[in-house]
Amino acid sequence: MNEFTKRELATLKRLNTPAKIQDYLNALAFNFEKRGDTLMSPRKVLEKKAAHCFEGALFAAATLWVNGHKPLLLDLVPDMKKDDAHVVTLYKVNGYWGAISKTNHAVLRFRDPIYKTVRELALSYFHEYFLNTTGEKTLKTFAGPIDMSRFGTAWLTDEDDLMYLHKKFDRLPHTSFVPTKNKKLLRKADNVERKAGLIVEQKR
Repeated sequence: MNEFTKRELATLKRLNTPAKIQDYLNALAFNFEKRGDTLMSPRKVLEKKAAHCFEGALFAAATLWVNGHKPLLLDLVPDMKKDDAHVVTLYKVNGYWGAISKTNHAVLRFRDPIYKTVRELALSYFHEYFLNTTGEKTLKTFAGPIDMSRFGTAWLTDEDDLMYLHKKFDRLPHTSFVPTKNKKLLRKADNVERKAGLIVEQKR
């Protein structure tokens, strides 16, 4: 990882477990993109000490890569006219999948390594993915594991925003969550779930 400075590498190497990476991400400010859309590289996340979900996922993937693991992401895509996508970092321990997640909400968070397949893990996010206003469940498709090494190494330290990655992810094959025949059977999140969904770590 010659792209990083010695100081940057020292920080990343200290974060040598998924739990440590998650704790680091939790301590960062949430990037509310007040000046417009961003997609900062892991280097810029270190500099700004802030991240949104995609930026946090890239940072976690880079950190795992520095520590000898594959940089794998999972793309969770809802009905984009109603909700926002979420990206998490995948890791594997003793044959089981877990996920690292940067989010400002009480849901869509870290996953312990207990899932046999990536699909199993992705499904664990389905019931948490709903509109707080109506309770409608919006998650439609997922893609992963996405090996970030396929995109080279420039994304690790680029000073410019990595907006091109959005387009690359959009072109990847995605798998549907809901069987077509069962779409009408989805129950909306109830009032208690919707109330819990309003809990945030940081206010805008």
